[in-house]
Amino acid sequence: MTEITLYNTAKRAKERFVPIDPDNVRMYVCGPTVYDRAHIGNARPVIVFDTLFRLLRHVYGADHVTYVRNFTDVDDKINARAAESGRSIRKITDETTAWYLEDMAALGALEPSAMPRATEWIDQMVAMTAALIEKGHAYEAEGHVLFRVRSYAEYGALSGRSVDDMIAGARVEVAPYKEDPLDFVLWKPSDDATPGWDSPWGRGRPGWHIECSAMAYELLGGAFDIHGGGNDLTFPHHENEIAQSRCMGHGFANVWMHNEMLQVEGKKMSKSLGNFFTVRDLLDQGVPGEVIRFVFLSTHYRKPMDWTAEKAQAAREELAKWRAQTEDVAPGVIDLRVLEALADDLNTHGAITALRELFKEKNFASLKASASLVGLLTLELSWDYPKRHVVEVDSGSYSLTGHNMFSQRLTASDPEMLNSIRNKIGFLLKEREKARTAKNFARADALRDGFADAGVVVKDTPEGAEWELAPDFDPTKLEALK
Repeated sequence: MTEITLYNTAKRAKERFVPIDPDNVRMYVCGPTVYDRAHIGNARPVIVFDTLFRLLRHVYGADHVTYVRNFTDVDDKINARAAESGRSIRKITDETTAWYLEDMAALGALEPSAMPRATEWIDQMVAMTAALIEKGHAYEAEGHVLFRVRSYAEYGALSGRSVDDMIAGARVEVAPYKEDPLDFVLWKPSDDATPGWDSPWGRGRPGWHIECSAMAYELLGGAFDIHGGGNDLTFPHHENEIAQSRCMGHGFANVWMHNEMLQVEGKKMSKSLGNFFTVRDLLDQGVPGEVIRFVFLSTHYRKPMDWTAEKAQAAREELAKWRAQTEDVAPGVIDLRVLEALADDLNTHGAITALRELFKEKNFASLKASASLVGLLTLELSWDYPKRHVVEVDSGSYSLTGHNMFSQRLTASDPEMLNSIRNKIGFLLKEREKARTAKNFARADALRDGFADAGVVVKDTPEGAEWELAPDFDPTKLEALK
């Protein structure tokens, strides 16, 4: 069996991954607060942990991995959006949840095994809150229930902070009902205009942190294998989850994984800078979901990632080459280099490098199978890529694969015409290469100009000459070329 190593934030080191139960590998990832479209930064943890999900399924079997990602559908931002729009909270969260699932599917993300909505697990949150009070780890004050941070001696271990340093660095006004400035809310009161549920402490709603602790326990048990999310959640969210769950006597997560943040064109994403994009914005601008995924996978998850238009264009061109060569190829065997890169702390950059080697080696069957392991070259992510031909001339012969834009406009009754076009272009490119080798530049330039006049776009690459037919392609001009 493939040995997987993962960087554990709690240990600050890479370590061999040993699941609690190999027949039931369990992972929890913090999901979105559903009040608007997901921006591209929100997509990074989705792609990261979707790739890990795929790896775990490959190694342990699809039926032996449980992946839970929640929806936070009770939150002050949602309440504010409802007040602004006059729409009900449920309509807003139903709509934005559907948007999220649609946009993440467009990026090739598999649906997790379970996607609990916080509002459907309120009873379990109330029960956990009551148990924490009974154990002395929480207290009621003015309709609130708060967690006693100092009752958990290891608070701050995940993020590497000490309680005293947190107090010294605090710059927030402390609510008068708190016993300690660091204590955080498990339950808070709701007024008539705010969503609320009955509880022993009056009508109210849960705090953010208790949601994940309660849902993870109910769906994965007291101890599970992996907990993931963006590194902005390390403190306070994940720190608070650990404190609540451990004080309940739960072992909680063995491995903590955090992805780094995303920038756009070298700057922090911000509406004021004009570099704020949702996933839907990019999709509507014609950026294929597979291209977005490729750009994300090209950077290791623990490194900061920079989204740029240049990277997107390069990814589009590279994926077009891969798809042209694998379109009619049956998947082969997953290449060991790709699998080993992923097993080494989810090194997707290394996996992409290995996929490039497979392309250079012309092992297109293995390329197709190996790319699918990271969610690329799948049928679900098909897009209208520029279909080009590659002509190899260094061996004294040429080969043509794939299709082209003109072929899509031909009917089934035109195979002879299509083959004639392919053969003609292949012959002329071979002639052009012969002219270049013989330093007959007049002949080579004449063929170049003839291609352009006929509407054949030729691009020279390290792999050979690529060509595609422009919308103004004229087969009669091509036929006239000598």
